[in-house]
Amino acid sequence: MSSLLGPFHIISYGTLLGVEIFQSGLPLALALTYPGSFGTLSSISGVISEQNQLSVLLPLTLVTVSGLANLLYFTPLVNKTMKERLHQESIDGKKSYDPPPHSQKMTELNKKFGKLHGLSTLVNLGAVIATLAYGVVLGGRLQ
Repeated sequence: MSSLLGPFHIISYGTLLGVEIFQSGLPLALALTYPGSFGTLSSISGVISEQNQLSVLLPLTLVTVSGLANLLYFTPLVNKTMKERLHQESIDGKKSYDPPPHSQKMTELNKKFGKLHGLSTLVNLGAVIATLAYGVVLGGRLQ
């Protein structure tokens, strides 16, 4: 069983990185148990050791927090703003992406959408960087 844990971990990591880059923001959890520590009494303390506190737990925490921030905070706000823009398009008779001039309300909504979308992308970039940092740690532990 422990001989399959390493390849499974690498495949899981590669899948996570691919999903984050392609979809830019799906939160996934990775296993913290490494080959050799499965089934021993020290497996839990090995996960929380000083070595793991920064090199493993910090990147995985950043990935999780950024995914949750996008899922629970940015996505609802962006969706609400998109609906408001669609409603304003029906009032103005003009699409949000049409060349200016736009109504004052549409200009505000476009600015709000751009800001939220930019912040969401920045949070996603942080998750990708944290995932790459975790990959460096994971690669250093290969036997």
